[in-house]
Amino acid sequence: MTDDAYRNAPIPAEQLGELRKRIDALDESLVNDLNKVVSMLNERAGVAVRIGQVKAANSLEVWSPAREEEVLARVAALSKGPLPDESLRLIFRELMSGSRATQQAIRVASLGPKHSYSHMAAIAKFGNSVEHVSVGSIAAVFEEVHFGRCHFGIVPLENSTDGRIADTLDMFVRLPNVRIRAEVRLRVRHCLLGRCERGQVRRIYSRVQALSQCRHWLAKNLPHAELIETTSTAAAAERAQAEPGAAAIAGRPAADAYRLDILASDIEDHPHNVTRFAVLANSCDKATGNDKTTLMVRLPNQSGALHDAVTAPLLAAGRNMTWIESFPVAERPSSDSTNPSYLFFLDIEGHIAEPTVAEAIAAMKLKSERLDVLGSYPKSAALDH
Repeated sequence: MTDDAYRNAPIPAEQLGELRKRIDALDESLVNDLNKVVSMLNERAGVAVRIGQVKAANSLEVWSPAREEEVLARVAALSKGPLPDESLRLIFRELMSGSRATQQAIRVASLGPKHSYSHMAAIAKFGNSVEHVSVGSIAAVFEEVHFGRCHFGIVPLENSTDGRIADTLDMFVRLPNVRIRAEVRLRVRHCLLGRCERGQVRRIYSRVQALSQCRHWLAKNLPHAELIETTSTAAAAERAQAEPGAAAIAGRPAADAYRLDILASDIEDHPHNVTRFAVLANSCDKATGNDKTTLMVRLPNQSGALHDAVTAPLLAAGRNMTWIESFPVAERPSSDSTNPSYLFFLDIEGHIAEPTVAEAIAAMKLKSERLDVLGSYPKSAALDH
């Protein structure tokens, strides 16, 4: 029977033994061909080393998110299943991560210890063959990149439930020369973790955003539990491990890492809970044809300023705005406290290298008090952790 026949034919229970024999035969073939597979992987790594030498000689960046997305898309297109695309992505992500490590040791800063969501986003983008540097605040991630102590950083930018991450936007105001090199859209699945029965939980620890994203579930199922904010979900899991009657809201990997039971899973209030993370660097990537550009714009405090400075130039250029957030100006408060000045953070479709995008931004700058291009980078599909 052909492989296609195995996939498509009805499978009665008595065929289980035959199917297991087929698996054993395929495993044996894989082992017999393992030398060839390993040889090809090492040959690929050798080519990657040569690529690294070319990049170093020409002062080019080691990591190109655009190139990696291209490779992953091609792998998914070549697959005929039934192995899910996400499984192939994980395999090739680690292959590329190991290949990068042969070119240069890369340091990536993220908020919180291992198994926090920022750490999971860093692994989703860079794999495990980099040095993951844990820091205690979003500000520290920016500073690690700004001062060159890390090549890249990962910070949360927005959540589909709670919107903007104010600490990240504030740091772009303070360090606008730090650029967004790529994005990671991570499907966030919250779990309630603890070492007691759910009914015995008296305190629940987590990062403020995680508590907010589960507030309806908590109100319904644990209305009397005290909610306590922590610096990260991983720090919450550590507290839950140490304290009787305590639980944490964190990801499933934290349960294994801190030896906690999963008291409830998928407790987020919205089933498509996605957090968008920004990959920070000191430079931008080249255009791919499927990009977005993030801007920070300060506008005069007057009627029609947003339309004149942002909407009109984008309309003239035929470019769509896909995200906008307002943020109060801190460095120079308005004399009229009832009508303060604001910065606007926005995403527009396209790359700064495209003429129509560059022209639209130039027109916006003429009407703005301040305009910073925070980055042009490839769009990303949502990933599961």
